[in-house]
Amino acid sequence: MTTMFDSMAKSPAVWLSGHGEEATVVLSTRVRLARNIAGCNFPPAADCETKNRIIGYFDSVLTRSPLLSKGIYHKATDVSDIDRDFLIERHLISPAFLNGDAAKSLFISTDENVSVMVNEEDHLRIQALSSGLDARGAYELATQYDAEIGRHVEFDYDPDFGYLTACPTNAGTGMRASVLIHLPGLVLTREIDKVISHITHSGLVVRGFYGEGSDVLGNLFQISNQTTLGVTEGEILGQIQRITTEIIESEAESRQRLVDEASDMIEDKIWRAYGILQNARVLTSDEVMNLLSAVRLGHAMQIIDFLDIARINEILLLSQPAHLQKYYGADMDTNQRDFVRAQMVREKLRNE
Repeated sequence: MTTMFDSMAKSPAVWLSGHGEEATVVLSTRVRLARNIAGCNFPPAADCETKNRIIGYFDSVLTRSPLLSKGIYHKATDVSDIDRDFLIERHLISPAFLNGDAAKSLFISTDENVSVMVNEEDHLRIQALSSGLDARGAYELATQYDAEIGRHVEFDYDPDFGYLTACPTNAGTGMRASVLIHLPGLVLTREIDKVISHITHSGLVVRGFYGEGSDVLGNLFQISNQTTLGVTEGEILGQIQRITTEIIESEAESRQRLVDEASDMIEDKIWRAYGILQNARVLTSDEVMNLLSAVRLGHAMQIIDFLDIARINEILLLSQPAHLQKYYGADMDTNQRDFVRAQMVREKLRNE
């Protein structure tokens, strides 16, 4: 199986490098900007001719921008189903993107820190990813590309309402900031519902591993802002930073409680998870996510201190169905994937 992005599958995603502030708890930070080009119907109401015109505008930007020359660019018609799933797993596109509409295209920067979806729900979705808790860094990167594109096209902007978007909930700043955070302590101490309630009452929203409509896997939660209108970008970033810091503190308290009240049981859970990963011959992707959650907790608590966080993150990503098939260059059914996944995990842990 030879498809696009094969070389990308052989290297870890930059946003899972394990670097950055609070990287053992916060896997990544993302900032996404919604932008529309003035004078054109938004994608939900646009005909095929308009959508292709938007792609043409972006193609023109690519030819004139030194910044956007550093990356790869593909039209939707060039992207196979396995590549689409791969890009979703890598968090470079939304699950709703590349859903069969041919009038779409995608830009990915060389270092994978930035992607631009053309004709998603809005004409442009500019996304920047950073490892760890780094809302300001992700924002500055996203706005660098935003400003560069804005030099060549006019965005749909209203003095009273800010950036106009297909969905009114994105108008104003047009910005969604989110963190992907690991909270096993709060789950194990059954404090997670209380914390989620606090998050939602603070004006943020909690979603699963792949964002809106997805399940929580491996105790990984995505937390993002809900309000984009009537607030500034700085206020959104400050809120994300503040609430995430509070959650990290709550998670630390829960982990300490586990040590104080059930240290033997927690240590057993961690070592059992590591033992299964080391020796299992069949593993589903959900199993690996949950087992790695325990191992990640063990790493943070210095119980499994020999395992690098970047290796844990690498296994997490390669365990996903599309990544696994692209890593080995073969189409596999579910049973084959479960067997090969276990083999891959054993090999990665042996090489640590």
